[in-house]
Amino acid sequence: MQQNTNLLELTELENKLETLNKLETLFNQVFIKLQNQQQKEWMNLKDGAAYAGVSYNTFIKFRIRGLKVCEIDGVLRVSRTEIDSFLSSHSF
Repeated sequence: MQQNTNLLELTELENKLETLNKLETLFNQVFIKLQNQQQKEWMNLKDGAAYAGVSYNTFIKFRIRGLKVCEIDGVLRVSRTEIDSFLSSHSF
C-alpha cells in the first residue's frame, strides 16, 4: 500500500515537473518575441499601438493629432523614436 502511495506521489511530481517545463518554454518564447518587438525601430501600426500602450483605435487618433507615419506602397510603418517624441510632446 505504501509503495502504491509513493508511486502515485512520484507520478504527480513528474506531471508537475512536465507542466513547469512547458510553462518555462512558453515563457521563454514570449520573452524572445517581446525582446524582438522592442528592438525594432520601425513597426506596423498594431505593434506601434502595443509599444505605446494604447489600443489600435487610440493609436489611429494619435495619427490625426500629428503622429508621423511612413507609407510606402500602401505599407504603413511608424518609428519607435517618433512614438517616443509624440508622447513626450503631448505630455504635461
